[in-house]
Amino acid sequence: MSDDKTETLLAFPCEFPIKAIGKQRDDLDAIVFSIVLKHVPGLSEGSVRSRPSSKGNYSSITVTFTATSQAQIEAIYHDFKACEQITMTL
Repeated sequence: MSDDKTETLLAFPCEFPIKAIGKQRDDLDAIVFSIVLKHVPGLSEGSVRSRPSSKGNYSSITVTFTATSQAQIEAIYHDFKACEQITMTL
């Protein structure tokens, strides 16, 4: 999907859930939170939900925030991709 079409699908500002998945570790939620916080000033820790996989080998961290632009969302995904502890994003 092109960036232009994606931008028309979202009306900013909007609530946006972003998910990062990584191998289970005690600080994965803090890592994900700190990445999103760089792009979303004032983000509260209450916006983070964590869920382990069925076997407990992986964790899924969802952060819901008020997105202000497509560029903001793309920057977060870019930082997730650069993070060694994150194996997948949704």
